[in-house]
Amino acid sequence: MGSFKGHALPGTFFFIMGTWWAIKSILKYTCRKQKRTSYLISKALFYRMELLEGITIICMAVIGILGEQFIVGGPHLSLYNYKEGQWVQLLGWHHCTMYFFFGLVGVTNILCSTISSLPASLTKLMMSNALFVEAFIFYNHTHGREMLDIFVHQLLVLAILVTGFIAFMELFTRGNITVELLRSSFILLQANWFWQIGFVLYPPSGGPAWDATDHDNIMFLTICFCWHYALTFIIIGIIYAFVTWLVKSRINRFSPSEVGLLKNVEREQESEEEM
Repeated sequence: MGSFKGHALPGTFFFIMGTWWAIKSILKYTCRKQKRTSYLISKALFYRMELLEGITIICMAVIGILGEQFIVGGPHLSLYNYKEGQWVQLLGWHHCTMYFFFGLVGVTNILCSTISSLPASLTKLMMSNALFVEAFIFYNHTHGREMLDIFVHQLLVLAILVTGFIAFMELFTRGNITVELLRSSFILLQANWFWQIGFVLYPPSGGPAWDATDHDNIMFLTICFCWHYALTFIIIGIIYAFVTWLVKSRINRFSPSEVGLLKNVEREQESEEEM
């Protein structure tokens, strides 16, 4: 992750998942508020969405691990060099460990969707565990580095810890859209901040990195962190407006007779599921 691409990759992954979780939460909330949507958006659709989400998270984790291991100068699955008597690219192994725990979230998501005996809240528990592991890793990630490098990672750890606590709260507040969107907002904040760290420490233009000893840079990044968080609310607001408009427009396209037909079809599906 010691490059711009190394920070842009997890930033992109977190942005995709933060956006997706916001869409899913708003869609479920809108369907509960609009009674007629129960005949347009079936439980089978949400079931397929959960499976697709789990598969996507696993694919992202695998891509992240392979990228960290087999990039030029990477450890290539070697943890210790016995000839030289030293560890091999431990920072890369840090990142692989982070990706591995998020991969477990994807596996849990699939298992909870396919095995009815497993509690659905197990996914939230694994999510909070993955976030706490990520925070622990990045907290111990910057020993011996410059002041600016340490500061931007401290802000990242702060965002990760808050996200982990929110994910843990969801174990006790299931279906609360406010808590779910709050978690999505901090996931998006992580995504934005990963990109910001890349621009600060490894400018893609090839220019010099920011002055690591200039206190004004830290003052600006403090403000910038708050701006990034404000941006997440704008993104979620746009998503909320779009999803609610899409659902309402879909409802209005159906005539009462079509809704009644869909209702009968859903009742038949439910009776088959009960049998």
